[in-house]
Amino acid sequence: MKDLVRILAVLVFLIVLVRKKVRAGTVLLLGSLLLALLYLMPVRAVLSALKTALITNPDALKVALALTAIRGFELVLREKKILEGMMNASKSFLRGKRALIAAMPLLIGTLPAMGGAYFSAPMVEEASKGMGLQAERKGFVNYWFRHPWEYVLPLYPGIVLAGAVTGIKLPLLMFYNLPYALGVAATGFVFGLRGIGGKPAGAEKSEKQKDFKNKNFAFSLLNFLPILSILAMVIVFGMEFQWAILAALAGLMFFYRYRPSDVWRTTVHSLSADVLLLIAGVMIFKQVLINSGAVASLGRFLVEERIPLMALLFALPFLAGLLTGHTMAFVGATFPLLMALPGGSMPHAISFAFACGFLGVLLSPVHVCLILSREYFKADLWGMYKRAIPAAAAVFVVAAAEYLIFRG
Repeated sequence: MKDLVRILAVLVFLIVLVRKKVRAGTVLLLGSLLLALLYLMPVRAVLSALKTALITNPDALKVALALTAIRGFELVLREKKILEGMMNASKSFLRGKRALIAAMPLLIGTLPAMGGAYFSAPMVEEASKGMGLQAERKGFVNYWFRHPWEYVLPLYPGIVLAGAVTGIKLPLLMFYNLPYALGVAATGFVFGLRGIGGKPAGAEKSEKQKDFKNKNFAFSLLNFLPILSILAMVIVFGMEFQWAILAALAGLMFFYRYRPSDVWRTTVHSLSADVLLLIAGVMIFKQVLINSGAVASLGRFLVEERIPLMALLFALPFLAGLLTGHTMAFVGATFPLLMALPGGSMPHAISFAFACGFLGVLLSPVHVCLILSREYFKADLWGMYKRAIPAAAAVFVVAAAEYLIFRG
């Protein structure tokens, strides 16, 4: 019971600081400190967590490189009117405003990149220009539409790890998870894009647009070439995201014949103290959470209380996902435990647990994509949660219904 109280106290602390507009990186560092104090972690254990999070953990450097390159990549796309060209091309081929806004985060969401919301955010901003959408609504759309893929796309390591830990073949797990992916996409339209109708601005220029569509189709696709090249490098050639986006950025600079002064200006723009602080905060909080034993202790408590299987399948992965904001963390921390429970190793049970764990990730106040979307659009976190919570509840209903049907 003590573990539950301590963890809830940390979550409330994080949410209060975020509501008071404290910078996200600072919030997470303070949350890590509170967690260490509540669990009476020795100084040596705290220093070990810091070393693991920032030095020996390769993810920290990867994410820092990726987010830094994204800032430079977005600057080049904006300055060279590529973003504008992508939107104009999309308006020609997508019939509705809702489809246009959702298309970019859905496309970029196929890339398994931590913090990729920072990539799609300027595209959502461009696509929604002139529509008068609230920052909270744009932030939710950018965030939510990035994430249907994680339930079914084996490019994401979470579902691959789930298959490896449980022994369930990936095609079968993807089959069980498919309704959840569709549910995330559907709730994105219901809670994020409802009430937006009609064609995108500029689509009414029928003759010009028809000519553009019919005669210049191949040329219009050149606007998407930078993003398509990243997709190809990651999906087809298996390149890690940070190297793919750095390669795309270098290619754009070469194509546009950037002078050394332009390269330096773009590099300076790419480096952001807030982004680096955010990465440090996320990595340190996650490691302190693991080193403190909080997730493991909470799991043992829930099992010892003899809670029904369905409740455990929900609670353990959901809380782990909510605390860490990371799919790999809830799978690695809770699935071995669930597999040992009677009935916990069945495919429909594991799929339900995966659904619940990822809903925890989506609602986590330390999820990098949520934080980045909020900060890019300068949105109120609670305003985004007002859309995310009912959307997640709707997906949970789908997951619970599927579990009960297959359980028989």
